[in-house]
Amino acid sequence: MSENHGYRYNVNKLMLEFPYYVNEFIQSKDTVPLSIASIYSYCLEFRKYLKWMSENNITTHANIKEITLKEMENVTKRELEAFVLHERLRLESKCGSNTHTSALNRTIAAIKSLYNYLCEQTEDSNGNTYMTRNVSRLIHIRKKSETLHYRAAQLEGKPFLGDETRAFLEFVEQDYEKSVSNRAKTSFKKNKKRDLAILSFFLSSGLRCAELVGINFNDLNLETGKVSVMRKEGKKDVVPIAHFSHKYITDYYEARSSLNTDVEALFITDYNQTIRKISNASINKLVAKYSEAYKVRVTPHTRHTFATRLYNVSHSQVLVSNQLGHSSTKPTELYTHIVSAEAKDALRKL
Repeated sequence: MSENHGYRYNVNKLMLEFPYYVNEFIQSKDTVPLSIASIYSYCLEFRKYLKWMSENNITTHANIKEITLKEMENVTKRELEAFVLHERLRLESKCGSNTHTSALNRTIAAIKSLYNYLCEQTEDSNGNTYMTRNVSRLIHIRKKSETLHYRAAQLEGKPFLGDETRAFLEFVEQDYEKSVSNRAKTSFKKNKKRDLAILSFFLSSGLRCAELVGINFNDLNLETGKVSVMRKEGKKDVVPIAHFSHKYITDYYEARSSLNTDVEALFITDYNQTIRKISNASINKLVAKYSEAYKVRVTPHTRHTFATRLYNVSHSQVLVSNQLGHSSTKPTELYTHIVSAEAKDALRKL
């Protein structure tokens, strides 16, 4: 079963537990289309919230499928704040006080999306929205209290800059197998061209893992050196690939062309003589495996690596934003801090 089929199975299973209006929200996101992995994440957050309502007597129903629209609409600001506090304390005990903000923000954002949908994007038999009162508007997402300089300092030394990207790929190509067992060497040789193509794809394009996994065989154009991808929220994009990776990608592309399979995905795995699309988890493991062999306990931070190198060469936030698929240049301000040698020089002169 591919990872997407696994997500779809789990979403369909969760939908059996949900009230009809939550399932309508899920179906609306399927129409966009939102990635099935994102929809699954929404489902987990909704189940968490609905169960909390039931366990804390916010609803009179023990079965979350029976929670009514009126009960959803009547949740008070104080009750929703109690849920957020409950989640924050749970995450702090699990993850630590400084690492839970992103997870809590995802929970709040999911709840806000559901309430916004019910209040603004639904229609009953009379042409009215299902709800008019949106309690989630009174709850705000907490921004991370980190400056760009702090985030840049945390990343400094982790992205591969300069010639290190090329050296990393050459290490995997020429030296990695010298340090592993015969059994591991056999597996490496089997997947060598694929793994080098994946690593070089990351380092030469700035794609997210989910974007790379979603590439189909016909999406890659070797003549133009570009690949068609599906960005977040179903946005289509065409991404140029840096020239240094073309050799590795071409080698794999030619090997992949010779395989007789109906699987459309560009990057595949062969397990127990069954060919299927490679999963996000498998890619994360192989990136970690090679990077740990090259530089102990340091991962390539592939997206940050590519973006930092591109900005270092171009000094163009617009170019970096377009390459990464951002709708504005604001997210790329981080990379201007990572490569800000001028600021370091000025501090030395003080």
